[in-house]
Amino acid sequence: MNQSISRKRPWLAALLAAVVTGLGHLYLRRWRRALGWLAAAVGATVLLGEPAALDALATGEAVDPLAAAPSLIVGGLSVVDAYLVARAQNGLARRTTAADGRLTHCPNCGKELDSDLSFCHWCTADLGEVDVATTDETEEQTRQ
Repeated sequence: MNQSISRKRPWLAALLAAVVTGLGHLYLRRWRRALGWLAAAVGATVLLGEPAALDALATGEAVDPLAAAPSLIVGGLSVVDAYLVARAQNGLARRTTAADGRLTHCPNCGKELDSDLSFCHWCTADLGEVDVATTDETEEQTRQ
């Protein structure tokens, strides 16, 4: 399974996370993190939400914003997290490749690599499976 180092749009990740909690993390291919945020949103709604507010929400009636506050807080934190994760992923994508397309930093741990090895000597990640997209290619994809 090839792992690719590509740049993502932080604003799109945040927008998707605002629409549905966890969707921005799915866009970033952070599957476990998306599931965690979805579980946190459901847990906050069920455990901390008022049952009357949940019934009103299910029937489409007006809901007191304070009654829905736990769900809104978790959703807001998910938006911020998706934005920050996308920015960090973009920084790693810029930092891991040199101008000639070879890896200079590990895409897994971010530490500097030894050019003679086919794996990261810090975290033992296999570098043979990494598909490197150069900065020029990722910038073209970002513009489209």
